[in-house]
Amino acid sequence: MRLAALLLASLLLAGAPARGAQRQHVLRYAFPLPETQFDPAQITDLYSRTIAAGIFEAPLEFAFHDRPVRLRPNTAVALPEISADQRSLVFTIRPGQYFADDPAFGGRKRELVAADYVYALKRHYDPRWKSGQLYQLEGAGLLGLSELRRAALETGRPFDYEREVEGLQVLDRYRFRVRTASPMPRLAQLFADPSFAGAVAREVVEAQGDQIGAHPVGTGPFRLVQWRRGSRIVLERNPGYRERRYDEPHGDPALSGRRLPMLERVEIDIVEQPQPRWLAFLNNEHDLIEQLPAEYATLAAPGGRLAPHLAARGMQMERQLRPSVALTYFAMQDPVIGGIAPPQVALRRAMALAFDSEREALLVRYGMAIPAQGTMAPGVWGYDPDWRSEMGRHDAARAKALLELYGWRDRDGDGWRETPDGAALVIRYATQSDSLSRKLAEQWQLALQAVGLRLQVDVANWPENAKRSRTGQLQMWTFGWLAGTPDGETFLALGYGPYGGQSNPSRFSLPAFDALFDRQHLLPDGPERLATMQQAQRLLIAYMPMKAHVHHIGIDLAQAPLRGYRRHPFVPNFWLWVDVGP
Repeated sequence: MRLAALLLASLLLAGAPARGAQRQHVLRYAFPLPETQFDPAQITDLYSRTIAAGIFEAPLEFAFHDRPVRLRPNTAVALPEISADQRSLVFTIRPGQYFADDPAFGGRKRELVAADYVYALKRHYDPRWKSGQLYQLEGAGLLGLSELRRAALETGRPFDYEREVEGLQVLDRYRFRVRTASPMPRLAQLFADPSFAGAVAREVVEAQGDQIGAHPVGTGPFRLVQWRRGSRIVLERNPGYRERRYDEPHGDPALSGRRLPMLERVEIDIVEQPQPRWLAFLNNEHDLIEQLPAEYATLAAPGGRLAPHLAARGMQMERQLRPSVALTYFAMQDPVIGGIAPPQVALRRAMALAFDSEREALLVRYGMAIPAQGTMAPGVWGYDPDWRSEMGRHDAARAKALLELYGWRDRDGDGWRETPDGAALVIRYATQSDSLSRKLAEQWQLALQAVGLRLQVDVANWPENAKRSRTGQLQMWTFGWLAGTPDGETFLALGYGPYGGQSNPSRFSLPAFDALFDRQHLLPDGPERLATMQQAQRLLIAYMPMKAHVHHIGIDLAQAPLRGYRRHPFVPNFWLWVDVGP
């Protein structure tokens, strides 16, 4: 009855006059999860990344409307000069670009210079900021930076920003060079992410100290003007943003030549529950609903097509298989489920086999996902749509056989299995209170109960679970991993030993896997690299430090006044290229 009433209310609202007041050049929408903070050196979550990408700027960007994706200059005058051995990149920054006004600048206009990028990248190495993205630079092998970090860790002294290193050098006011120990064929892609490689002004960081995450100041098109943590975020057009016009041959021709940004204001609410987020969109209180909650997919897009009653209101729909994967990791340092001893490997593989990813895709996500066969996501180099593996298999009988074979048996007849040494066995699963997280927790409980494993569900908010995950305090946690570049290495980084606690939340460490990761990292794209990546994936499946569930099918809906909207798989936000009109 409750679902029927909700659907009826949705239909009535969809056909009723919109009550939300329409304002031109103001974009209103909601995030389904809260942000954490907006310092590029500290960001680890998607929604903080989305905000930061509107405030900061990287030297390069992905052409927003072009498919296949391609890099183009942003604050740089051109693509970087790359040496023949692919170990050196030289960036030249365009003069006459300025940071948004801030008291730290003493009333002066502060021009963007090459040293700002060098400083921003060095901050990822500074132990003070505990960068969750450091692994991307460590993997690139920038000469001298890891040693600089190690010196700070070993001596306890502040990180030495003044010390020159070969890996990051200011050549002159507008040029800087990046040098690596080995050839890096895809390194330039990292410099297209403003939430990671965005320029930061040292004066602002030093003025704000530990509060820098709440005080982002960049050269980008927007500036933060209001932030109620976990509730509301408001950004306004940066009046000092450089002259830039809409010039997207594959975009909306009606916007051609308009000065960017066209929006004056972006207002974002944090609405974790799907029903109010959906109804706010139907009632025209929001201009957009990203990642339509799966339970409304059949109502809004039956058969993958925009429903007639929504099309009649002029709504737009964007539907695509996203370069993402939903995973549950198992803590490899945990004394019960961790390690690479055969009984623990058997336990993790049994749990993965007990979980039914196809059931999740159909019932929990209402068909808005496909089962994952590995950690590699669609749309990135290295993904093979024909790949099939145990990761995507549901086989409760085999799971039970594995548990019996390796000593995880019910010795006292109470219906629950004990450890091989006879101790009580309770597996702890961390989750959140939103409806999707609750449903996934139920799926895990049902799956493990079916094979005699007892699961305890611990509920906390997302930022708290993320913090505990980074410090290795969770035994199991489900999260999503989204590509930031069109390369699949980031999905293999989920198991790379040196990245433990960063991109590798399970802290899995296996020399054979690490060697394969290092090898593919240096290879150019081609059959040899693909074979190496697939071999590495097989080791993740064999040792099962994480269970890859599904790849998401995303539906975004936009109101008629939102012009130019399109989702780019590797661009954190879209605000620069859209407008809201009458």
